[in-house]
Amino acid sequence: MMHEFLTAHRAELIDRCRAKVAQRPLPVGKQEELADGIPLFLDQLIKTLRVEQTSHPMQSRKVSGPEHGTQALSEIGETAARHGRELLQHGFTIDQVVHVYGDLCQAVTDLAFEKNASIEIDEFRTLNRCLDNATAIAVTEYNYQRDFVVAGKQAHALNERLGFFAHELRNLLNSATLALTAIKAGNVGLTGATGAVLDRSLVGLRNLIDRSLSEVRMTAGLPVHHQLFSLAEFIAEVKHSASLEAQVKGRTLTISEVDPALAVDADRDLLFSAVGNLLQNAFKFTRRNTEVVLNAYAAA
Repeated sequence: MMHEFLTAHRAELIDRCRAKVAQRPLPVGKQEELADGIPLFLDQLIKTLRVEQTSHPMQSRKVSGPEHGTQALSEIGETAARHGRELLQHGFTIDQVVHVYGDLCQAVTDLAFEKNASIEIDEFRTLNRCLDNATAIAVTEYNYQRDFVVAGKQAHALNERLGFFAHELRNLLNSATLALTAIKAGNVGLTGATGAVLDRSLVGLRNLIDRSLSEVRMTAGLPVHHQLFSLAEFIAEVKHSASLEAQVKGRTLTISEVDPALAVDADRDLLFSAVGNLLQNAFKFTRRNTEVVLNAYAAA
């Protein structure tokens, strides 16, 4: 009987599995953690084989689960799910989760051959069923928990970005509101320092929104919308948009003439955002009362 063979050689089988795990490149102290699920699985396999020798062999499904990968509550399923979850928490890969169950199968067959022990076909099928169910459930739980962790990290990162966006948006809106309130009261004019505050706030709002929209498109992996458009008209639009910021920052923006025959095949919105970011950095890191120059031309 296979369950008698497994019971008699339980300790040796566990040692062989641990030896196989130790041969793999794992961090120090991780070998024991990876092989921790083997003793309990081996006990459940023995229990399954014993039940199948009774007058009610189908009761073994409560221990090992059904065939053909059907999801059902079982002792092996609960243990494998916990094992997969713990291996993820300890930083193991999905390959290592799978290999640990394969090690036991190899250890059993090797030892049976060495001891000249016969294994019945039905018993070998039971071994395979238990290993298949344990592996499938451990991998499923591992992937589920990993996806949950990844989703949590993504949600945290998104909340941080939204928090930054809301903070910047509130500051700019507050500055614009205060400046507009002062101007409406009639105490100051649009051309004075208060008007400059309003200008800076509006430019900042536009830049913040443009940058955020571009980041959303790139992060979401939205398709790039290529179109052919006039480079001269595009640069004219860039100049119109950036001139106010240059004035607010105390820089002079100079844009050379563009050949009206030139055209660009690109995503206009993304290119506009990229050029806008380039000019924003130029205004930011260029000394006041100096010149920022933008040239657009065809290169051979």
